[in-house]
Amino acid sequence: MIICIDVGNTRTKVAVYENSTLKELIITNNEKLIKNISKQIQGIENCVDIILSSVGDLSVETIEDLKKLGNLITVTHETHLPFKNLYSTPTTLGIDRIVLAAGATLKYPNQNRLVIDAGTCITYDFINNSDQYHGGAISPGIGLRYKSLNDYTANLPLEKISELHPFVGNSTSTSIQSGVLNGVIAEIEAFIDHFKHLDENLTVILTGGNSEFLVNRLKNSIFANPNFLLESLFLLHQHIVSND
Repeated sequence: MIICIDVGNTRTKVAVYENSTLKELIITNNEKLIKNISKQIQGIENCVDIILSSVGDLSVETIEDLKKLGNLITVTHETHLPFKNLYSTPTTLGIDRIVLAAGATLKYPNQNRLVIDAGTCITYDFINNSDQYHGGAISPGIGLRYKSLNDYTANLPLEKISELHPFVGNSTSTSIQSGVLNGVIAEIEAFIDHFKHLDENLTVILTGGNSEFLVNRLKNSIFANPNFLLESLFLLHQHIVSND
């Protein structure tokens, strides 16, 4: 059994793999993390491996408890990776971006890849067909854009994702929807077009909490997988073990 844990900015997700097959997906919080994992491994006699990616606030106590449940691998900037990191400040690269880049490298070999993670922030990460990670971009996610309009103005309301986002808003609410949602869509398309201009043979992976909303609104052909980070953790675990 391999347990993959993604501690993000807003929530924690856990994937349970048995014999390379995803058996269960759990969305939880850090307080219930140990309880939920313990429930999954009750009665398991074989060794349990755990791989952890965290950009959130995970306590030292929780990490120590994870070590008691199985063999824990915590992804860090020192982890053996399947790509060469060309980021000018490699130790500042987010662990989630490292994991996504690793997953893209391992799942789509010998290709130019662009990973777009549409979560709390929208991150763009480019790995070329020589397995060199070049970097990308970070911008506010959909929720942050709504919140900033509400927080930093006197009268604009707090909106949430809507199926109705006409390009020309005819009210304050629809104007916000147009600005936020059409703006995000245009931004993503622009980044994809930029990298396709460099090389048309580009594999684009869209993931994150808002990926399912966005996928049918983008004109470019992409692979959409809202749980790609968890799958990437599994692939990275296999890579680490095989190169140990």
